Amino acid sequence: MDKPDNAAGERKRAPPVKVLSSQLRTATEVRGSSGEPGAGWLVRLGKDRSLQVSLVWMQGTVLEVQLAINSVLLMDEAGTFTVQGVSSIPKGKPCLYSGKYVMVMGVTQAVSPEPVIRAVKLADLSEHAALHRQMWKVEVEDLQRVLVARGHPTSVGP
Repeated sequence: MDKPDNAAGERKRAPPVKVLSSQLRTATEVRGSSGEPGAGWLVRLGKDRSLQVSLVWMQGTVLEVQLAINSVLLMDEAGTFTVQGVSSIPKGKPCLYSGKYVMVMGVTQAVSPEPVIRAVKLADLSEHAALHRQMWKVEVEDLQRVLVARGHPTSVGP
């Protein structure tokens, strides 16, 4: 999934995969070739198909802002998830109010009992929230279907 990016051996991550909180909640950890954790998470798509994800793209409504611990609780149509590291995201602070509908891209840190994402990008989608909410599940399903059909390197299944 990851390829060396430069001579120093830094890794380049695959693009973010759109997921729902319920998919992460039931994901299983993928171990590296020598058994170390942190290689990503295997998200089940049904019908014996899965995608390995690390960097995710999620959307949801801000329920609770906890700047003292640098996190936000969000809710998508499938449940809640926590986003950490929000104070260090450029232009992310205007999104940090209860009721805002936001997009977050980040690295999956944990999946149980609820998903925890370390934010890389945060954007306010509140202006057209009704449309974004309505389309989100369709966008998630469509991207996942395309990745599996094209034999994306992180897909598993027939």
